[in-house]
Amino acid sequence: MTPALLVATMGGVGRLRPGPGTWGSALVLPALWLGPVACLALAALCLVAGWWAAGEVLRDGHEDPGWFVVDEGAGMLLALAALPAATLPGALAAFALFRLLDITKPWPISWFDRQPGAFGVMLDDVIAGAIAGAALLAFHRYFPGGLS
Repeated sequence: MTPALLVATMGGVGRLRPGPGTWGSALVLPALWLGPVACLALAALCLVAGWWAAGEVLRDGHEDPGWFVVDEGAGMLLALAALPAATLPGALAAFALFRLLDITKPWPISWFDRQPGAFGVMLDDVIAGAIAGAALLAFHRYFPGGLS
């Protein structure tokens, strides 16, 4: 497997069935215990590495195959970064919200999903993660300790 495919599939996790995007999102869940700053740093690393990998393995630039899951990793890490504490209920809420947004692709996620190349492949999931993170931050603002 080439380095670009290793990045794109997050070490082969993107080849798991069913639901490779769900597996890719689940892979990064343990990062929650590293804290919000580490989750943000890992999200940035996934974004940069995924952008490069998309350019290498997705030659036509318009396709976002199911096995390409580093974008799910980046988005999930953004959602996790919004949690003030590492708790199982928080992790489950972040995971469920991110996957819901990633699968249903409401606007503006759907707009990013339609864009060509690495831009569309990577940023639809990053935007889904950012929206999930914003929703989690708002929840914690109005319900402190609600996901403890």
